[in-house]
Amino acid sequence: MRDTPELAPPPGLGLVERYLTLWVALCMAAGVAIGTFAPGLVRALAAAELAQVNIPVAVLVWAMIVPMLLKVDLGALAAVGRHWRGIGVTLAVNWAFKPFLMAALAWAFVGWLFAPLLPEDQIESYIAGLILLAAAPCTAMVFVWSNLADGEPNFTLSQVALNDVIMVVAFAPIVGVLLGLSAVVVPWQTLLLSVVLYIVVPLVVAQLWRRRLLASGRFAATLAVLNPLSVVALLATIVLLFAFQGDRILAEPLIIALLAVPIILQGYLTALVGYLANRALGEPHAVGTPSALIGASNFFELAVATAISLFGLSSGAALATVVGVLVEVPVMLSLVAIFRRTRGWYAAGLGRRARCP
Repeated sequence: MRDTPELAPPPGLGLVERYLTLWVALCMAAGVAIGTFAPGLVRALAAAELAQVNIPVAVLVWAMIVPMLLKVDLGALAAVGRHWRGIGVTLAVNWAFKPFLMAALAWAFVGWLFAPLLPEDQIESYIAGLILLAAAPCTAMVFVWSNLADGEPNFTLSQVALNDVIMVVAFAPIVGVLLGLSAVVVPWQTLLLSVVLYIVVPLVVAQLWRRRLLASGRFAATLAVLNPLSVVALLATIVLLFAFQGDRILAEPLIIALLAVPIILQGYLTALVGYLANRALGEPHAVGTPSALIGASNFFELAVATAISLFGLSSGAALATVVGVLVEVPVMLSLVAIFRRTRGWYAAGLGRRARCP
């Protein structure tokens, strides 16, 4: 069987990376099975939360993103300014395009096309949950997707940091406009804790560790060990996420499948717009890829917490945000594969642009 570009096996973990898509599918099935047959264990793990942030998942996210943050050179962050076009695309897609695209898709599919198949009293709540999901760009997992797609780590960090700053002031107004609410209760504790937990603390730890590794000459060797471990953490995260929602997946499969449609379309359309815009503006593939990926993924902790605070734990809005969690990993892995396979096409377009007078 021919290896696909995104699955080229690193030393020591060839089997897992070579068949990553298969392992992801198996982990999704394993998560549902664990949620069904070991509900006590799953409830205990799900209850380990602080401000709607699940601690076991947070630990696994750390295991995924610390190897990526080790690659960040803070001294080179100033050079990211030359990729201002890529930053501009990220901001435009994340804040001026993505939430409004999701609102249109939600109304078209959930409010109209799928309406006869959904509980009538929950339709508006489902739409609200989808909008909440799209209004919060990804914070932590984008480091994983960027790394798998060979994105530029310094650019990835800079756009995540800028998005986090904008989210503090833009999330509530955008959600309020799209949902027609005069006031949106933003779970600030979840937002701030997530940023500290997923960005600030691991970045500080990674930079201190990076300094020691570079001084001792063990930087490359350590990365070679950590990169495979981060893939294992990704798979374990998938198992946990699907275990947490195993009962709902089995109880409401049709509703979950229908809600997944606009989420999947939004992910692919948002990524496509970002990818093509960066190519048209002449940004390199290592910049265009993370710029496109951050718009396609979501800050699901914030979305879930906001949905619960506004509409309640058992609401359609909360379920819609949870569906986003379940859909995101397969969609993002497929986007990583697409971007890696089209690297040559992307570069050819940059070459033609450079030759134009």
